[in-house]
Amino acid sequence: MKTLLAVLALFTLVSAQSFAADAARGQTLYKTCIQCHGTNGEGNAAMKAPRIAGQYDWYIVSSIKQFKAGVERQNPTMLPFIKKLSDTDIDDLAAYISTLK
Repeated sequence: MKTLLAVLALFTLVSAQSFAADAARGQTLYKTCIQCHGTNGEGNAAMKAPRIAGQYDWYIVSSIKQFKAGVERQNPTMLPFIKKLSDTDIDDLAAYISTLK
């Protein structure tokens, strides 16, 4: 039960942050992601870059933070592009990516 409450609290926190995110600014930040994930987030199998278009913003935030921390997810190719992103940058980026179809 405690785990469920913790997950719900985290989801609420991440969702609340996403509403204040700036998708237009995220579009500018996304320009560095295009070379691997594609103009429309379609991904690139040859580069092992997954499709990210249509993902929920909270999932993108969680994923980027996990990659950045290097604990649960590791990607040496992606790390140089995300290591200097602030939490606001990540929120804005996720807000934009979640609009891609």
